Amino acid sequence: MHDIPPTATRPPHPALSPREQQVLRHIGHGHTYTATARLIGISVHTVDGYLRRIRAKTGIRSQAELIRLALLSELTEH
Repeated sequence: MHDIPPTATRPPHPALSPREQQVLRHIGHGHTYTATARLIGISVHTVDGYLRRIRAKTGIRSQAELIRLALLSELTEH
């Protein structure tokens, strides 16, 4: 059986920008859109826009799937 490298070394999705990864990380931590916006200094509308782009890039449809992506990518560990 082949060893699989730790997911911490893999980006959540190669097409995600650093800012999209940052927003996803906060959502993975359970932060609301409002809390995420406040923590990184952007508007709630902008958070929503980043999450819409993440969904479009990954094919994800639900909030639960976004959180799962963050957890599987171990974004919440940083």
